[in-house]
Amino acid sequence: MKTCDHNIKTTLELVEYMIKLAERGDIDREDSGCGILYGILRDAAYKIKQVAEVEREAHIRKGWWEERP
Repeated sequence: MKTCDHNIKTTLELVEYMIKLAERGDIDREDSGCGILYGILRDAAYKIKQVAEVEREAHIRKGWWEERP
């Protein structure tokens, strides 16, 4: 796998972890400040995920991506 593709794949793995952490944090939180924190984390993860998926699709169309998502 090309290094640039590996980085996109790692980014997608990271955002999945961020989403799971935000969900866990939201369940375990004890005040509204934490709710804000985990809301921001979730929102950022989805924004990053969207950009990374678009980039992955661009690499697939160009024939650069060596494995299918």
